[in-house]
Amino acid sequence: MKTIIALLTCFIVLASPYSQAQVQPDNPFPTVVFVTSEGNLTVELNREAAPITVANFLRYVAKAQYNNTIFHRLVPGFVIQGGGYDAEFSDKPSYETIVNESGNGLLNTYGTIAMAREREPHTATRQFFFNLNDNTSLNPDDGDWGYAVFGRITKGLDVLEKLAALESLPFDEKTGWRDVPANPPVLKRIEIVPQ
Repeated sequence: MKTIIALLTCFIVLASPYSQAQVQPDNPFPTVVFVTSEGNLTVELNREAAPITVANFLRYVAKAQYNNTIFHRLVPGFVIQGGGYDAEFSDKPSYETIVNESGNGLLNTYGTIAMAREREPHTATRQFFFNLNDNTSLNPDDGDWGYAVFGRITKGLDVLEKLAALESLPFDEKTGWRDVPANPPVLKRIEIVPQ
């Protein structure tokens, strides 16, 4: 079964419209900078472990699709999530869903970035989260799918701590959602660092 999934993954990466030819195709660890209202986070992506996820993420970055989005979910000591909504909490457009690469060996540890998804495993599109703790419950376990990690913060953990310390509302009346930051921080843009 794992062999079939690996072959399918290779086929999807090679056949997909957002494959390797787009952003620094010969760089296994492209670096990006998240420019946020609270400061900058430098993130090293891992194309070797998560080729589909990184290609998908960089497609949104290259098309400036994360510009002026918000971090809309903050669960203290757990995760801060963003990439899907503007300041008015309107959905940003998404490309097709991607294959879940959670079995790639990268774990949901403090300071890593992973793809958010719905309950079904292969439903990630554009939303991501930063782990604010070692979240072992988000890793694959005994055949259950986890959440695909595809990079790690290499500079700016102090900014991650600033984001983590923001006030989070248990229930937000405006949206009807739980765990919404009282004043959602803004992701102004994501810059690709020259190779």
